[in-house]
Amino acid sequence: MRKLLRFLAMLVAAVALAAALGTLVPRPLWRAAAAAPAGTRHILVLNNPIHTDIAIPVDDDVRQRFRFLADAGIPADAPEVRYIVFGRGGRAFYLETPTWSELKAVPVLKALTLDAAVMHVDVAGAITEPHPDVAGFDIGEERFSALLDFIATSFQQGPNGPVAIENAAYSRFDRFYEANGHFNALVGCNTWTAAALRTAGLRTGWWNPLPVSLGLSMRFYN
Repeated sequence: MRKLLRFLAMLVAAVALAAALGTLVPRPLWRAAAAAPAGTRHILVLNNPIHTDIAIPVDDDVRQRFRFLADAGIPADAPEVRYIVFGRGGRAFYLETPTWSELKAVPVLKALTLDAAVMHVDVAGAITEPHPDVAGFDIGEERFSALLDFIATSFQQGPNGPVAIENAAYSRFDRFYEANGHFNALVGCNTWTAAALRTAGLRTGWWNPLPVSLGLSMRFYN
């Protein structure tokens, strides 16, 4: 029993050290020199205690790029919509835990080990800034286009485009789609957000499994 407790203590310490280093060591290590962009787009990172999403400002080009959303019933074309919100997560946890009161053991176990990945898409009107759960970043048009490419390639493609998951939504304004790859807690929703932000030309920590570590690294290096 004592050996088991010692092993668990060492494991917790190792994970804590990895998380600390993952926050403090930037990725990429060196800031790349870049010319001042001709124009900028203002993207948002939305967070709660365990999850982050990326809110993309919409215009006609963005709506056309993600036309499949409106075709599936998400009101991305509505004039009051200002952002399309994208996130990636574990299938069981995402679909079976719409609220904390519905938390179950099996989705948690799958999230901690291995699960299929899904994309969640929602829409939003005006989002208040500053706000403790919102971080805004200005990126150039070229980086914005690269970010859209990254998001688009996260969706699993079927014969007719991204594969929607039937009868899976939190409301009539959102939808779930099959995603490429798999999910676990070590390489999960927040590491996907971090990778997307690096594609957008921003620097993150080397490994950011939690919103708090991602947020700290973003404040340190951008």
